[in-house]
Amino acid sequence: MHKEFNHDALRRLQALIARETGATLSESATAEMAAILRGSEGPDGVLNESLSVAPREVTILLADLRGFTALSASLPAGVVIPALNRCLAMLSEVVFKHGGAIDKFMGDSIMVLFGAPVAREDDVDRALMCAVEMQMAMRDLNLAHMRERLPEVFLGIGVNTGTVMAGRFGSDVYSEYTVIGEEVNLASRIEAFSLRGQVLISEATYQRCWGLVSASAPMQVYVKGRQQPVGLRELVAIPSRKLKVPRQEFRRSHRVDTRLPCLCQRIQDKIIVPQIVHAAIRDIGYHGLLVELTEELALHSELKLEFDLTLVEYHATDVYARVITLKPEGGQWLAGLEFTSISPECHAKVQMFVQLLVAAR
Repeated sequence: MHKEFNHDALRRLQALIARETGATLSESATAEMAAILRGSEGPDGVLNESLSVAPREVTILLADLRGFTALSASLPAGVVIPALNRCLAMLSEVVFKHGGAIDKFMGDSIMVLFGAPVAREDDVDRALMCAVEMQMAMRDLNLAHMRERLPEVFLGIGVNTGTVMAGRFGSDVYSEYTVIGEEVNLASRIEAFSLRGQVLISEATYQRCWGLVSASAPMQVYVKGRQQPVGLRELVAIPSRKLKVPRQEFRRSHRVDTRLPCLCQRIQDKIIVPQIVHAAIRDIGYHGLLVELTEELALHSELKLEFDLTLVEYHATDVYARVITLKPEGGQWLAGLEFTSISPECHAKVQMFVQLLVAAR
């Protein structure tokens, strides 16, 4: 019965692919799709050993959409849901192009595996090409959003490679194939550190692909559950494939000097700390701020901000930013902040404020 079902599903998928692309699958691709369709059971209905729980090396890619929370608060569900589905469908196409396996969707996030359930020698390479092309696809999506007068959305990506427990977990009532372990948790922590449009990779991933990619110098960050700092690098490009993360282009903007009071609150484990940290904005751009503080903040920590843009008569609240640079100056601290979440209305007001100051120079 299982064998007959798989053959029928295989024929239907072949017809679908031919109808949508105008081309048929090669013999090797057909064989690979048939193997996928066989799923967790062999021809006799017995659990396939390749899906039983066992340790294996996997590269985990976690991608999170930034801006959809603000988008959902400002637009009706009839606009937000189709936009979200279109974005996830586009990202899924990139994943399948590079042979990744979508482990799960988590709201506006996606978790992708390379190396499970099927392992290949170039799993790390394909994962990183997938990450870069995801960011390139987001750039194209934002161009479409501009034409449709929808706000921009961005993607933060974290990639980690390590040994996990992979297999089918659950019960007779419900089970699913997935991966668990500390390396999965680390991938999630890395993604949380990523900025909009950025791809961060672990040192373990970099050591397996250093000859392929162009990446930043290592930066040390402390993550929950680990006493020692973790080394991360920003993936910039894959020169041999002529792939480049487009983040550098969209982050360019005017930066202007100003002097504005700002209230900051630290965020720890996704909880806003009540204590207020008083700061002064020294300069401002479309995507971030330089603030002056009397106390030191943790590098890479996230803050909730509140400030007045008096020139455009706007009170900015619920603005979130990450500390990306930090240095002492004359008994105080200068922190470079990049926005991680900002509403479309507030973003428009920030741009207007910057433009008015540029025009007044």
